Amino acid sequence: MPHLLHIFANEVRAIFRDGGIIVFCLLVPLGYPLLYTFIYNEEVVQEVPIVVIDDCATAESRSYLRSLDATSEVNIVARCTDMKEAEEKVKRGDAFGIVAIPRDFSRHLARGEQVSVSAYASLSGMLYYKALLTANTNVSLALNAQIRLKRLEGPLNSRQEELAVHPVNYEEVTIFNPQAGFASFLIPAVLMLVIQQTLLLSMGMRCGTAREKNLPIADGAGEEIMRCLAWLLLYVPVSVYVLCVVPRLFRLPCLERADDLALFLFPYLLACVFFARSLGRLMKQREICIPFIVFTSVPLLFISGISWPASAMPEWWKALSLVFPSSPGIRGFVALHNMGARLEDVRPEWCLLWLQAAIWFTVAMVMNRLASRGNKESQV
Repeated sequence: MPHLLHIFANEVRAIFRDGGIIVFCLLVPLGYPLLYTFIYNEEVVQEVPIVVIDDCATAESRSYLRSLDATSEVNIVARCTDMKEAEEKVKRGDAFGIVAIPRDFSRHLARGEQVSVSAYASLSGMLYYKALLTANTNVSLALNAQIRLKRLEGPLNSRQEELAVHPVNYEEVTIFNPQAGFASFLIPAVLMLVIQQTLLLSMGMRCGTAREKNLPIADGAGEEIMRCLAWLLLYVPVSVYVLCVVPRLFRLPCLERADDLALFLFPYLLACVFFARSLGRLMKQREICIPFIVFTSVPLLFISGISWPASAMPEWWKALSLVFPSSPGIRGFVALHNMGARLEDVRPEWCLLWLQAAIWFTVAMVMNRLASRGNKESQV
């Protein structure tokens, strides 16, 4: 037992003596979630600059554009004479969308015929498209209601007008994301991924340093467990800060129960530690893990099933996602954190994390034994 405690103490000492590890396992989890959440804290895109082309130039077309400019989604910054001029402004970045009103806009309305208003959005950001489409849809619906009222015969009271314009009343409710915001949707998934990736970076640097300096490798499972325990205890307060403190600082939706969240995060941290330990054994230099993290972070976010539904993924992508603790971890955490789910509601993800922890622990033990045997043979 004293020997194992000595292994634990040496691992803790090695972590806090390495400046690079301190940066990735402490400073990055402390600062990166704040920076990322602060960027998206506005939740929705508003006042997107657009340009308009009014080929009709009538009172009706000008009224449509005034209503469009009055919405919170877009802001008309210029009026252009033709499409070429409007496209040039979009190319220069002066605007992110174009709205074109045709020459026969008022004539079609007067005849009771359907008319089309063209809207073009820059897909350099999908949120620009959403804002432009939402603004035009709302203005069009309001114009349709006005036209319907004008065509009604006879005097009507306010209630009759309301029923004529909106015979079916509906209310839009955004479930689990009241503001329909980007931060509430994306940040919880990113925070879970930050834990896995920073742990992988730190552990990779630790193992790479050991390979570079030809340091002795633990022979038994007990020594390996004590080293992993040091990382697990280090990341418990880090995880509490990242997953509990940061969302509340920025007032993101927080519906989780503390006991369910703790029970879910424990196998997630175990799986991440053993996963990082296994991959860390492959690092011959401490810097190798950095490009690995750079090229895998975005794909791991995609295959988690948050930014793109898992039901629409090819089967082999679904199978690949099962390798990484972040996939079930993100899905389960979002359900607990944003949707108010209980632990029994995310039991498949929870069980998968326990299975991953067991598998990656076994892989880490096998790789540790092979590396230890290789060191002994090289010394002979």
